[in-house]
Amino acid sequence: MKRFLALAALLIGSFSISMAQTSSDPAAKTVLDKVSAKFKTFNAVQSGFTLQVEDGKGKVQGVKKGTVYMKGGKYRVSVTGQEIFCDGTNIWTYDKAANEVTITKFEPGQNTLTPQKLFTNFYDKDFLYKMNGEKKIGAKTIQEIEMTPTDKSKAFHKVYVYVDKSTNTIYSTKVLEKNGNKYTYTVNSLNGKAVVPDAQFVFDKKKYPGVEEVDLR
Repeated sequence: MKRFLALAALLIGSFSISMAQTSSDPAAKTVLDKVSAKFKTFNAVQSGFTLQVEDGKGKVQGVKKGTVYMKGGKYRVSVTGQEIFCDGTNIWTYDKAANEVTITKFEPGQNTLTPQKLFTNFYDKDFLYKMNGEKKIGAKTIQEIEMTPTDKSKAFHKVYVYVDKSTNTIYSTKVLEKNGNKYTYTVNSLNGKAVVPDAQFVFDKKKYPGVEEVDLR
């Protein structure tokens, strides 16, 4: 689970919108603004995704598929063997193999990791970004934006955001680590009209017989 969270941190990051970055490409900012504005029109979201890890030689080390649900400040991420619930107050991190759930307090703020930030506030003063052009993937026209962290001490040196031009939504995100590893998050489906009850974001231990709770709140 720690590995998944570390990877999610790379992909989603601690991003928040800022207009202070004057040296970034205005064309890229226009695209990112449209993505953020589009996502903010959704009341609740259900999205299917694929997470792929490659080593420095391009060999695939692992692929995980999952689903993320989002509603306001609440979210739930489900992948093989792992689940994360957040109701806006608490976060439950469930490890199926250990049948263990760790409970922590949700602390909103600029550095808080949430899936919502992947779709909205993923560009800020910590990055320079530029438009690399467009390409066709099947019937889709994809706009590629290259993002470079201003803090050179980070473990990654590039983030590529690929945007579906016709829908103004993220198609995929690729993170390049300095050690050569590549992490690619691909959005397989995105339903902005999903009906998601609040109970979806709360861990119900009755559904996990024998689960061990580790309460760190």
